[in-house]
Amino acid sequence: MAELIHPKTAYLIVMLGIFALPWLVWRLARTEDIAPLVVVQIVAGILLGPGVAGAIFPEVHQQLFQPTVVANLNGLAWWAVIIFLWLAGIELDLRSAWAGRRETAVTAGLAMAMPLLVGAAAAWALLQWMPGLLGPKASELQFVAALGMGAAVTALPILMLLMEKLGILRTPLGQRVLRYASLDDIAIWIVLALILVDADRLLHQIGFLVAFAVLAPIVRRGLARVGEFDRWALGLMWLLACALGSDAAGLHFMVGAFLAGIIIDRHWFAEERFDLVRNTVLVFMMPVFFLSTGLRTEWDAGGSAVFIAAGVLLVASVVGKRLGITIAAKILGWKPGEAYLIGWLLQTKALIEIIFATILLDKGIISADAFTALLLMAVASTMLTIPMVRRRYGAAGIPESMKSAGH
Repeated sequence: MAELIHPKTAYLIVMLGIFALPWLVWRLARTEDIAPLVVVQIVAGILLGPGVAGAIFPEVHQQLFQPTVVANLNGLAWWAVIIFLWLAGIELDLRSAWAGRRETAVTAGLAMAMPLLVGAAAAWALLQWMPGLLGPKASELQFVAALGMGAAVTALPILMLLMEKLGILRTPLGQRVLRYASLDDIAIWIVLALILVDADRLLHQIGFLVAFAVLAPIVRRGLARVGEFDRWALGLMWLLACALGSDAAGLHFMVGAFLAGIIIDRHWFAEERFDLVRNTVLVFMMPVFFLSTGLRTEWDAGGSAVFIAAGVLLVASVVGKRLGITIAAKILGWKPGEAYLIGWLLQTKALIEIIFATILLDKGIISADAFTALLLMAVASTMLTIPMVRRRYGAAGIPESMKSAGH
């Protein structure tokens, strides 16, 4: 093979591809009704990985994705996802999530429990057929619980983007859906922490959680007393301390990043500025994370087997989520059509599912093949949402009577 091009040149070429290719596809192919830009970026990351581009153009791929280039991309990707999860934690409004406790708890509980159970059953069946899906450091129980939780995930940030596109984000219906998703987000991270519990490092993990519980009220009081500019600066320091502490304890730095945001109130920041920061992270930084994720996709079990595994998990996720929402609708006496709409909205997975799967892969709970299957499932599940909603409601859109429905 020819001598490798300079790492700086390779880095800039890769960065150009990361931002240019998905945007061109999104604009020219007009994918917005099926896949928002963020989903196109995720797909581009998978296609640029070793399983597709690396297999078709191995020499070019090796020239561009040199170890130095990949290391630099990973560093930027880590920082992007740390900030993103911190902002996602801040976005969660726990007071709102508990408004109408019974309705929110019943819906969120069933929306998570049913796909978790169906997904766990599907994971166990897949493991009998594809034992290579099991990670090197996982027990079968950890693996089954992890993939079950993967089927239950709802991606709150993507959900907000899709509901904004459908015109329901600021309506009573949209706020209800956000409450359900917020409560499920909290549960997902709790279950993840339980999956990651390591007997050898249990004392470290307990120590981190105790330290977090002691420091969180102090940090809250401190942040509440300073101006907004200082709040951003001190919040970032708190974020890094939590990420460092959780990673050192064996819980993964992403768990600490999310926890760091939960204790911070959203209304402490000007809405326009907060939205600008979040959108800046999504536009300027997260595409690098999507590419670094794509570089970790593998097809060792064979492409068809990975696609079959992804399909099984997708069916489990859709069936489980819709079953849970249907049961909740019957218990709570929802209006006709609400269960269909809410069930499909809560199918959005992309970002949080990818982050969830990345942690599982890093910790050896799942193999690279299982990681690829979860990635494919996350993309397909998210891309189904808007077409399925529009298939039911057509060009007229969601009826105003449903948008204003509150419980």
